Amino acid sequence: MIGLKNKLMTIIETAKNAIISGLLALCLLSCNEHHPHKTLKVFKLDGFTDLRDLFTHTGNDIPILSAHRGGKLDGYPENSIAAFENVLKHTHAFFEVDPRLTKDSVIVLMHDRTLERTTTGSGKVSDHTLEELKKLRLKDHQGNVTEYQIPTLKEALDWSLGKTVLNLDKKDVPLPLTVKKLMDWQMEGLVMLTVHSAEEAKFYLNYSQEFMFSAFIRNKEEFEDYAMLQIPWDHMIAYVGPLDKPENDEIYSLLNEKGVMCMVSAAPTYDKVASEELRKTRYRQIIENGADILESDRPIEVSRALYQQVQSASASPKKTFFKEMVAN
Repeated sequence: MIGLKNKLMTIIETAKNAIISGLLALCLLSCNEHHPHKTLKVFKLDGFTDLRDLFTHTGNDIPILSAHRGGKLDGYPENSIAAFENVLKHTHAFFEVDPRLTKDSVIVLMHDRTLERTTTGSGKVSDHTLEELKKLRLKDHQGNVTEYQIPTLKEALDWSLGKTVLNLDKKDVPLPLTVKKLMDWQMEGLVMLTVHSAEEAKFYLNYSQEFMFSAFIRNKEEFEDYAMLQIPWDHMIAYVGPLDKPENDEIYSLLNEKGVMCMVSAAPTYDKVASEELRKTRYRQIIENGADILESDRPIEVSRALYQQVQSASASPKKTFFKEMVAN
């Protein structure tokens, strides 16, 4: 009888330990979903040559993700360093950001001309000094107030070194001031500039041959504009538009022959599809149909959708730029 009792106690203890282990595993999984990684997935680039080589089309390339304004995720405001770093905990990416001028001529990151949508402030960005803006707090895409402040462009660029690339969109900062600041900070070989015309690209190249561009080239006419002004093809990626469509085939072919990677932005289009499964299908199709780079407000979701396509390109020589580093 005592032996039977001991066996029952052993069985009960074993079952209890199994249940506890299972609960701990579930807890760890849940924790990892909210705090997924202690490492960042980074692009290791030592200068313009690496930047150029990462963004050159070779036909054996790893699909690259551009996180539009850093993405839209609860608790992480757009155009914030916190959002950028959170994305890198999940996937390699570079970031489209929006520089604007303050009243005292400091460049900060802010998409809108006004403060209401994304901060606790009001009025125009250009009517406030940096000191005034630093007293505000950023809101996430749901309108929730966070602990984060508006970053200056210099703060964001300093953070990006050794981690990723910032693609500076054109807002209200004059081109000469953009050039002056980037050259003063010795960042011209480590940043990307959105240009809406070949003339804008030419302007930058008059100051430095180490500027890299995200160029609006959506059709053959715009392609010919860049050819006519002899903008070096190895100094750019091409934004071809927000749609994955058969008409893209011609521009993909023209640009790929010049070694130019092509980017489609899903932010205004496929990111807005209600079904997550349908969004995943569209993200995969964009790459399958010839795009090299996918820009999205949902970068973490896109990284999951493209996982197999990224893995299938793991033999690419560009793998040398895809690294991990310990997060701060």
